Amino acid sequence: MKPQMLLIGTLVLAAVPALAAPDGKALFQQTCIACHGPAAKGAFPGIPDLTRKGGPLAKPDAELIANVLNGYQSKGSPMAMPPKGGNPALTAEDAAAIVAYLRTLEGK
Repeated sequence: MKPQMLLIGTLVLAAVPALAAPDGKALFQQTCIACHGPAAKGAFPGIPDLTRKGGPLAKPDAELIANVLNGYQSKGSPMAMPPKGGNPALTAEDAAAIVAYLRTLEGK
């Protein structure tokens, strides 16, 4: 490869911003906080405390991500969580970021 081509390729790559991973906390605050509350403990009766030890986060990540994407009805809850938390733009990568963020709250 010619040195000029290498330099041009390097400059092009440097000019392209790196794709940032989704921010799970920001996504939670935008999509989930209305029902789950700011601390993920449930904003009103019937909404599960996501931080409870042995609670919903005891499930494997893949199952939790599927619940976020497809919606979920918790046993005893008066209403179901809508698919994608009601945010049609939410992606599987976003759902994974939310689950990762919730893992930081588990047991608190």
